[in-house]
Amino acid sequence: MANNEPNWEWYRSFLHVLETGSLSAAGRALGLTQPTVGRHIDSLEAALGLKLFTRSFDGFAPTDAAEELKPYAAGIAAMAAALRRAASSHGSGVRGTVRLTASEVIGVEVLPPILAALHGEHPELVIELVLSNRADDLLHREADIAVRMFQPVQEALVVQRIGGIELGLHAHQRYLAARGMPKSMEALSRHVVIGFDHENAYIRSLREKIPAFSRDRFAFRADSDLAQLAAIRAGIGIGICQSALAAWDKQLVRVLRSQFSLTMDTWIAMHEDLRSSARCAVTFAALAAGLAAYISADSPRNAV
Repeated sequence: MANNEPNWEWYRSFLHVLETGSLSAAGRALGLTQPTVGRHIDSLEAALGLKLFTRSFDGFAPTDAAEELKPYAAGIAAMAAALRRAASSHGSGVRGTVRLTASEVIGVEVLPPILAALHGEHPELVIELVLSNRADDLLHREADIAVRMFQPVQEALVVQRIGGIELGLHAHQRYLAARGMPKSMEALSRHVVIGFDHENAYIRSLREKIPAFSRDRFAFRADSDLAQLAAIRAGIGIGICQSALAAWDKQLVRVLRSQFSLTMDTWIAMHEDLRSSARCAVTFAALAAGLAAYISADSPRNAV
């Protein structure tokens, strides 16, 4: 390996070439010229003493060395972004950037009114929202605060349980008017059921308890919770939806309430290094209060 220490810009170009497969696409994403990105890659290869890409007419194919270095470069990128967020918060008052991560439905349907109220109180806060359910993004500093539907168990995190979100079966009035209301779980076999495309541990456990929720019985399949919610709202069929969320839409009807109810724990977590950060503390508190109101069936639009 050469003695010159690689520049961070070289790693950034490396990650974008890995992602896009070409110098020109990486340059467009970074706001740099193609020759500049090419020089970054050449410089990084020289500094590390490694060949990172195989050049061909199809673009840049990563070598085994590049694939092995990718998570380390991504870690550098995450720490650099965390450093910029921390630096942005210095000054008077609550200010700076807070990066949040949450699941699709929570991030799109529940958090916006909570964050709107937060921003109204602290207009110098900048919110970055990432829709993700990965367990490790806080430790890698890819986010400051996470809203999770499972208990984070990693060390070095500040964790608060908010409560349980009830899940129930719901359908649009239009669908029920056309197909009728099922009277039992067994009757779901005669209905359009909305569910997942690929199984995971949670889906397998659900299938064991409720045979109607097996993949071969789903007439509409999507791994995206947002897509399933959209299908319910469109009147395609019967699917699982957060009960508090469904209560906001008077055209969604609870189905088989006494026979189907699940509870999904909700947690907020952040890295313990951020305890003293004003920007993160006020955001953490606002999320806790807003989500607690949502869970108790008080709409965040009115409660925060």
